[in-house]
Amino acid sequence: ESLSPKSPEILKYNPVHKKLPILLHNGKPVVESLVIVEYIDETWTSGSSILPADPLGKSNARFWAKFIDDKLMPAIMNVRRYQGEEQVKAIDEVVELFKLLENELKGKKFFGGDTIGLVDITANFIALWLGIHQEIMGIQLVSKEKLPILCKWIDEYLNSSIIKQSLPSRDELSAALLSYHKSL
Repeated sequence: ESLSPKSPEILKYNPVHKKLPILLHNGKPVVESLVIVEYIDETWTSGSSILPADPLGKSNARFWAKFIDDKLMPAIMNVRRYQGEEQVKAIDEVVELFKLLENELKGKKFFGGDTIGLVDITANFIALWLGIHQEIMGIQLVSKEKLPILCKWIDEYLNSSIIKQSLPSRDELSAALLSYHKSL
């Protein structure tokens, strides 16, 4: 999909935010990552759900997914955006946010317990993209010394059979991210 300039399809199917992702199902658009993931979960119910069955569990999963999307992602983008002292402050903020997220993982294999759930899917970029971003920017936000529980989750997530068969290779992602960083 063309992001610059934005294609007519993006403007047609997401006229509010004018961005991806967009899922077209039966000709109808579903937009925004978290909304799409929940839509898929509710529409194709043959497998197990990515949300807990109980209302409190569901609300907690939605809270942490929103935390990742609305708080952690923008903070990580600030690290890339800033330089010097501002970047150091942005890095400190990201590490503190990671510590909050790591605390939620204590005693669990995945955020959803023994199985991958909504929060794990939302945190996919941490497991897959963040390491590549760190290499490109020459900084380290996540390490086994600083965030051992989160690093263990990254290993478990990336080595999960369902994730291994679904994600592109690290080399493909590296090439795409290098191209994106050069265009900035």
